[in-house]
Amino acid sequence: MILSRTPFRISFFGGGTDYPEWYLAHGGAVLSTTIDKYCYLSCRYLPPFFDYRYRVVWSKVENCRTLAEIEHPVVRCLLGHLGIERGVEVHHVGDLPARSGMGSSSAFTVGLLHALHALQGRMVGKRELMSEAMHAEQVLLRETVGSQDQVAAAFGGFNKITFAPTGQIVVTPVVLRPGRTEELDDHLMLFYTGIVRTASRVAASYVTDLPKKRRQLRILRDLVDESIELLASERSIEGFGELLDEAWSHKRSLAAGISTDEVDQVYARARAAGAIGGKITGAGGGGFLLLFVPPERQAEVAAALPELVQVPFRFESSGSQIIFYDREEDFSSVEAAREGRPIAAFRDTDQVPGPDSWAIPYPHDEAPAVPGKA
Repeated sequence: MILSRTPFRISFFGGGTDYPEWYLAHGGAVLSTTIDKYCYLSCRYLPPFFDYRYRVVWSKVENCRTLAEIEHPVVRCLLGHLGIERGVEVHHVGDLPARSGMGSSSAFTVGLLHALHALQGRMVGKRELMSEAMHAEQVLLRETVGSQDQVAAAFGGFNKITFAPTGQIVVTPVVLRPGRTEELDDHLMLFYTGIVRTASRVAASYVTDLPKKRRQLRILRDLVDESIELLASERSIEGFGELLDEAWSHKRSLAAGISTDEVDQVYARARAAGAIGGKITGAGGGGFLLLFVPPERQAEVAAALPELVQVPFRFESSGSQIIFYDREEDFSSVEAAREGRPIAAFRDTDQVPGPDSWAIPYPHDEAPAVPGKA
């Protein structure tokens, strides 16, 4: 049994410049941190005593006989990519909702890669995890996603991530004087809007037209360095909130779907109650609202947003980790002996047969339709 733990992230500045369509021509950079909210994935080889070969537990429970039947696109993709031929069981739980702008999709991909490699007896480094996750999402799954989330999930920490036109990615930890990181952390509030959306769909509304967004993207890139310079200086930390407000104004101008009337109204209420700046995390359209609020005004801001769920958090620096590893009994010989043999259908004599009965064998020639990425 393998258990991986992979952090979610908050991106402060530079979002949009991490898409290959942009940085391979112009370069890019982001400032982001991972937080103490995680994606957990457990994996094991499934003992060959069931009438299915794969069990995948996420927002659905899938019991499948063939790889092609697996609905979850990332699980299906990575099992095939890594050439895992034995039956596998995968369970996912997360501290935050999926499709909420916290890098949850990439955290899932990085965490599952980490766990599956460990299942095969391989421990991989952070850079290999990052690169392989980017390849899986951008090439194999053809998702419209940037490159910052895979880096953050693999490396962890509060970092400036630079994307060179050559394709090189440099991760530089942000080193500040004692207490400055904690001061920043103390000024941040995170609220869940309850709006879920698929990041790649929001991003698709502007990624194909990035050359026409040069002005906004260059400003967003410059704000990365300006924010780091402010944090490293003796200037008031409140300037960071003002930069967030400026960045959000430019980010939401990239496309209509990045913000909504509902989000704008919530942000306006937060500002009126004392928030200096903020943004919707991730590609936009909903998910989590990050606010920069002086500690003495935070009760007022929370009171102004009573319908939203506040999520307390702290920065973290570990990145994806294998937190549990236990060798189980090796059933590979039993599995090989069973392969190709006709096995009697499993049946429940207490269950009344019906069209939805699990006792009815799943037809091999009717795989379910594949939905979009979770």
